[in-house]
Amino acid sequence: MLRGSRAIWQRDMQVLRRSIFSELVAVIAYPLTIYLAFGIGMQSYIGLVDGAPYSLFIAPGLITMTAVNAAYNESVWSLWFHRRVQFTIESYRVTPVSVSEIVIAKIMSGFTHGIIKGCAVGLVIFAITPFRFPLEHLLHYLLFLIPGSALFSCAGIISGTVMDKPETIGKVEAVLVMPLIFMSGLFFPLSSYPPSIITWVRALPTTALFEGARRALVAGDLLLLPVLQVLVSALLTFIAAVVIFRYKMAE
Repeated sequence: MLRGSRAIWQRDMQVLRRSIFSELVAVIAYPLTIYLAFGIGMQSYIGLVDGAPYSLFIAPGLITMTAVNAAYNESVWSLWFHRRVQFTIESYRVTPVSVSEIVIAKIMSGFTHGIIKGCAVGLVIFAITPFRFPLEHLLHYLLFLIPGSALFSCAGIISGTVMDKPETIGKVEAVLVMPLIFMSGLFFPLSSYPPSIITWVRALPTTALFEGARRALVAGDLLLLPVLQVLVSALLTFIAAVVIFRYKMAE
């Protein structure tokens, strides 16, 4: 069943291989600028956050943000471009490749972009800063990063499927995706929220992702409830992506 998915994924990886240098330069610049401006520039003014230096507090979040943003953007723009401009999706459909295989392939491509670019930013931050962590913490962190990237990749598939105008895709990212990321405690602890709001914020899968990933990477804590929350959210979003894409292709 996944032979068609693998073929489409390999095609997307060939495209990435041809532009890997420019892709990495572009994706590293934004989180690195934020890290230099906030993590280093404002560290002396902010001091410790949850017992850790501010530069250490935001580093895991920036790595996670890079990975999930890359997964979302690759999925949404790749699917939209192949569906509305190049009509590659129509070409796939006249082959023995099923609709489900196309969706799985695009999710895999977005997920791969996210992991590669997240690792690239992590290596740069690791190289130029004193940010360090035990190797075993990385395994706990990946339990959040892998399903989190898959979650955003599936969300990108949904957006790229239902939205026909590129400006609408940009608006959704600006008013929904980025606020969900920033509200999840990327730059500040969740304890900063008023008690009446924090319950709702903790219910967001992005909060489970960013808060759980940071604690896993910095302290080595593996919080099972946030892991399950991210996994279930990724599974439900995957099912929704397949159903919506099938419905759209049947029109």
